[in-house]
Amino acid sequence: MGGKYTKRYTEEFKRDAIALVDSSGKTVAAVARELGISSESLRGWYRKAKADRGEGTPGELTSAEREELKRLRRENREQQQTIEILKKATAFFVKENDR
Repeated sequence: MGGKYTKRYTEEFKRDAIALVDSSGKTVAAVARELGISSESLRGWYRKAKADRGEGTPGELTSAEREELKRLRRENREQQQTIEILKKATAFFVKENDR
């Protein structure tokens, strides 16, 4: 489990760390050790960067695709809520009209 305090890294630091893995020929774990960061964090950043460059595993989403999926899911949820409200309103007005 993660600790109470999570260290935040700048996008620039992440880019530099990823570039170091690409250019040094060292493993992700070795670079992470040198930089004093978690190898799992660097591995995640590296995997995400590869996907964004189109070098990820088949079916892996890019950052832009993940953001779009998140936006579409939010819109879908909002539309479902609107539909439920409209159904209830329709039922209410039909009931009132029958009186």
